[in-house]
Amino acid sequence: MTKKEKSMEEQLNEDLQAEREEAEAQAQADAEAKKAKKNQKRWYIVHTYSGHENKVKVNLEKRIEYMNMGEKIFRVEVPQKTVTQVKSGKKQEREEKIFPGYVLVEMIMDEDSWYVVRHTAGVTKFVGSAKRPIPAKDSEIKKIINRSTSTTQKIELDVKAGDKVRIVSGPFADFIADIIEVYPDKYKLRANVSIFGRETPVELEYKQINKL
Repeated sequence: MTKKEKSMEEQLNEDLQAEREEAEAQAQADAEAKKAKKNQKRWYIVHTYSGHENKVKVNLEKRIEYMNMGEKIFRVEVPQKTVTQVKSGKKQEREEKIFPGYVLVEMIMDEDSWYVVRHTAGVTKFVGSAKRPIPAKDSEIKKIINRSTSTTQKIELDVKAGDKVRIVSGPFADFIADIIEVYPDKYKLRANVSIFGRETPVELEYKQINKL
């Protein structure tokens, strides 16, 4: 073998070795990226028996503590909003679930964490396929959490379009009116009042009427 041929062979071997090293480095980087992605905490949506959402939250938090899963299961949320109901002129506040039958769980998904959540009393399944729960989009979870922590209240009045009411104060006191539209956030409504045989729309405050 001439000196030139030997040099070419050495160069070829060096190139092959460099390619192997590059391929190994890429495979290692891919494996590490896959492992990091697998160990990344994500939000998952859990389906529960209707009306058991808060019980599931309490039960799961107890299991997380008892089974030392705090490093894999981080938060359990039941998104709720405040609803103000007005009945017979009295305000009543209550918490209303934004997504009845569902609980949000922030966790690192693996066999152990899946088992703890899935076998919590009241849980029926994860959202996704039976064997592969699908993580929720962070943007969607952010919107849900923001809705549940918002100070904006949903107000419900015990009247609706089509109801007949008696006006108890103001220039149309003692008139019977037919509600056209209700504006709960303003505690107001529009109604038709019969004046001299003609239907006349008027705006009224909720405190000015009584349901018939």
